[in-house]
Amino acid sequence: MSTSRTQVAIIGAGPAGLLLGALLHRAGIDHIIVERQSPEYVLGRIRAGILEQGTVDLLHEAGVGDGVAQGGTVHNSIELVFKNTRHPIDVTRLTNGKVVTAYGQTEVTKDLMQQRTRLGLPTVYSAEDVSLHDFDGHTPQVRYVKDGAAHVINCEFIAGCDGFHGVARASVPKDAITEYEKVYPFGWLGVLADVPPVSTHAIVYANSDRGFALCSMRSPTRSRYYVQCPMSDKVQDWSDQRFWDEIRLRLDPEMAQRMVIGPSIEKSIAPLRSFVAEPMRFGSLFLAGDAAHIVPPTGAKGLNLAAGDVKYLSSAFIEYFKEKSDAGINHYSQRALARIWRAERFSWWLTSLMHRFPDSEGFGQKMQEAELAYLVHSEALSTSLAENYVGLPLDFAI
Repeated sequence: MSTSRTQVAIIGAGPAGLLLGALLHRAGIDHIIVERQSPEYVLGRIRAGILEQGTVDLLHEAGVGDGVAQGGTVHNSIELVFKNTRHPIDVTRLTNGKVVTAYGQTEVTKDLMQQRTRLGLPTVYSAEDVSLHDFDGHTPQVRYVKDGAAHVINCEFIAGCDGFHGVARASVPKDAITEYEKVYPFGWLGVLADVPPVSTHAIVYANSDRGFALCSMRSPTRSRYYVQCPMSDKVQDWSDQRFWDEIRLRLDPEMAQRMVIGPSIEKSIAPLRSFVAEPMRFGSLFLAGDAAHIVPPTGAKGLNLAAGDVKYLSSAFIEYFKEKSDAGINHYSQRALARIWRAERFSWWLTSLMHRFPDSEGFGQKMQEAELAYLVHSEALSTSLAENYVGLPLDFAI
C-alpha cells in the first residue's frame, strides 16, 4: 500500500474539483484530485453552457480564461415565448451592464484539464473503491485502488466535488445531514446538433400548451435544444424528425420557420429535480457543487452555483493555510447555502412558470400566461428576473 500526503484532497475531477484545484495551485496549496472515471468519460458528459459573469471572472482568476474569452459568445438578453409571441428581456440594461456568456461546460472542463496537465499537477483518474475516513477526527484520509494497488492519501481537508451520486455526501452519517428534494414530473429531451443556433444573442425559453422548449447554443455552428417530455419516454421514441417537428410547434412562427435543422450528434433525456443537503461541512469534509445541491436546468444555475461554492471554499482554505485563520472554513456552509437557496428559488420559480404540469391545462395554463404577460410588461419583475439570471453577487448579505 502506497501512502502520500497533501494539504487538500479533492474528490471529483469535474469542473468544480478542477477549478478548486486551479485556485489552490495559484495560492501555493498542495492538493491531489481523485476521480473514479476516466478523463474521456468526464469530457464526454454533455452539460450546461451558460456562464454568469462571476464564473467567467473566476476562470480568469484561475488562469484559464483564454478559452471563454476567445470561444464564448456574450448574451445581453433572453427571450420568452408564450402564446406564439416572442418577448425579449434586456438583461444587460436591467442589471447595469452585466452579461452571461455561452460556453459549454465540456469546454470549461477541457480548459481546466489541459492546464492541469501542462502544470503537471497530480490527478488520479479511474480510481476504484474510493473511501473517506476520519474526517470527523484529526487524521482525515482518502483511500482508493488504482490498477489493483491500494493507496492512501493523508490530508488536512477533503473537498467533496464528486457530484450527486458521489462518495463524499454518501460518507456522511445519515443523522448528520438533512436533505431537501423536489422531483418534477417530467424531463428534458436534449439534442446537440451542428446547426447554427436559432438565436445567437439570447437563450430562448418557450411556454406552450404542448410543453416547454429551450433554444441554446454552444458555438455559432453548434446548437443545444430541449423539449419537455414525460419521464416515461425513451430516447429511441424520438427520431430527429419528430424532435424538430415538436420544438418548432412550441416556438413562435417566425422563429420556427427560420430554425435550421440537421442530424443530432447527441440525444438524451434528463430528469429535473431540486435538491439541497445541509450543512455542507462535516469536520474536515466540505461538499461543493452537485455533491451538495442540484437545480433544474431551467435557470442555468448548476455550474454557476458550483463555481460560487468553489470561490467560497478556495478562499476559506487559502485563509486557513496562509493567514492561519479558520473563520472562512467555519462560515463556508452558511455562506454557500444562503446563495444556494436563492438560486434554488429562482430555478424553481422559472421551472414552475415555463413548464406544463399535470394541472396546467385550462386554469393553470392561463395563470402561467397571465404571469408571463405581467413579467414582460413590468420593469420591476423583469429586473428581478434579470438580476437572478446574470447571477447574484457572492458578497450579498446573508
